[in-house]
Amino acid sequence: QGNLVVSGGGLAQPGGSLRLSCSASGSTFNRYTVGWFRQAPGKEREFVAAIAWGSVNTRYAESVKGRFTISRDNANNTVSLQMNDLKPEDTAVYTCGARAGGPYDTSYDKRLYVYWGQGTQVTVSS
Repeated sequence: QGNLVVSGGGLAQPGGSLRLSCSASGSTFNRYTVGWFRQAPGKEREFVAAIAWGSVNTRYAESVKGRFTISRDNANNTVSLQMNDLKPEDTAVYTCGARAGGPYDTSYDKRLYVYWGQGTQVTVSS
């Protein structure tokens, strides 16, 4: 599972919405935990959300709970992050990571993720 491709992102106004997608080639993607992370200028990469490959378990950072939703379409090897009610503090470069976790795994530890996509800029500004 080598290549993750991130799409989406861009500019949104406060209160607006954006949707990010993380896709991969290979039939094993649907057996991987996928997480979204973000990095703002001058800050470390931080956990945003993760979804287990069983799709039942999800985990969110407190800062995005109730606003962001992670979902996956295993048939199409895609994991999406729907971001609603965006705030200026959500501005960052977002990327997805994947790891071979168990069916309920939703790790928030970036050190455990093996595969990474390229980043996409999300800017929230009026």
